[in-house]
Amino acid sequence: MQVIKSMTGYGRAVQTVNGREFTVEVRSVNNRYLDCNVKLPRMVSFAEDAVKQAVKAAISRGKVDVYITIKSEAEADTKITLNAAIMEGYLSAMRQMVDTYGVKDDISVSTMSRLPEIFTVEKPEVDEEQLKSDLLQVVAAALEGYNAFRAAEGAALDADLRSRGNTILELVSQVESGNAQTVIDYRARLYNKLKEVLANTAIDESRILTEAAIFADKVAVDEETVRLRSHLEQMNKMLTDGGALGRKLDFLLQEMNREANTIGSKCTDVRLARIVVDIKAELEKIREQTQNIE
Repeated sequence: MQVIKSMTGYGRAVQTVNGREFTVEVRSVNNRYLDCNVKLPRMVSFAEDAVKQAVKAAISRGKVDVYITIKSEAEADTKITLNAAIMEGYLSAMRQMVDTYGVKDDISVSTMSRLPEIFTVEKPEVDEEQLKSDLLQVVAAALEGYNAFRAAEGAALDADLRSRGNTILELVSQVESGNAQTVIDYRARLYNKLKEVLANTAIDESRILTEAAIFADKVAVDEETVRLRSHLEQMNKMLTDGGALGRKLDFLLQEMNREANTIGSKCTDVRLARIVVDIKAELEKIREQTQNIE
């Protein structure tokens, strides 16, 4: 059984692999689709697509930011040497400027060091495939922690949605029993009204029963409450099955809201109308929570 996960999460991993310290942080917030942004040092820019593929394999939607930093022990082996021939060429040209054109002689070390190719930088050779493999190892560790965080958030969301679903079921039961009483009350009011209008004239009981039946048909919410109960049962099953179900829940919520609106339009009793408002309020809270589910 898969668990549901929140789209909001955080994970971090720090590991030293083959002389390099990798730090990987993964953060995410809600988003309709998967939007992954990776920030990493230039030396591993070639691995950006591989990192994004690792994220895509672990996450189906959300705005995800991945931050990567690397400290390498090999940086101490970097050699910087002076390119004497090029420096002498620059100096010769500058002195010619001074002698020929009378330009002020302000040549200094800081001036020379800013000129192109004055220094030669020799770095140890990098095995890109090995470096990418080392990086992805730490990315996987960060994603593992990130998903554990999201699963814990998802468990809280699961409990909240089930609780609100049970509240709606209780309110639906109140609507069903109240709706039946509404028909009984209507029949009684109709009988008393006819009795008052017709005075001593005999009242046609069949006519009252017919009118009450017509009224009962107009205000009947049985079909809508049955479908609403079915949708709530389906929601619980989806939560039990787990996985990435945020979009499915969005669609299911639309159906539940449709049934609640129809029930509300049929309820003529003020008390029942208030109960329907409570149902809609719970559905709105469920909708808000589903926006956080992957």
